[in-house]
Amino acid sequence: MKQRLFMYLFIFTLLLVIFQFVNSKSIIENYDKKLTNYMVANTQLKDSIRVMEDDVVSNFYTFKFDTNEDAMIYWEEQGFRISEFVPFIKDELMNLNVYETEDHPLVPYASMTGQKMLIDQIRMLNHKWIIASFTDGKYWGEMLLSYEIETIEDRKELKFKVIESSLYRPR
Repeated sequence: MKQRLFMYLFIFTLLLVIFQFVNSKSIIENYDKKLTNYMVANTQLKDSIRVMEDDVVSNFYTFKFDTNEDAMIYWEEQGFRISEFVPFIKDELMNLNVYETEDHPLVPYASMTGQKMLIDQIRMLNHKWIIASFTDGKYWGEMLLSYEIETIEDRKELKFKVIESSLYRPR
């Protein structure tokens, strides 16, 4: 009787071990699949980050006054402080939005809605050029401006000149 009891216990233990082995094997395989999927996704995300970093680096210098050292040095050598110069230029352009005549002093297009054409966005490219966008609420466009500071009778005067412009059709 004792022998049968040990035999039943042995068989029960053997079945329990086999069950644990099969169950553990499926759990480990499941974790392995998940880990593999995470590793693949991680590799793809790292590649995406690398591409985005390359884009950021290439766009960092792309025609922007703030990152163009040569343009900043040009105006510093003229006696200007860059921290004051950039806001000064942008303010002067925005001040041109206050005008009494029918046409904007710089925008080469007349408003077709009865509202005034206004410069709304400004991006300084370098020490000579600016891109500005303008709108009257319905129509909008962009223009490339040159700017320079002339000394007239011990007074410095800022002058803008429209090089090229484009007006878009409303959507």
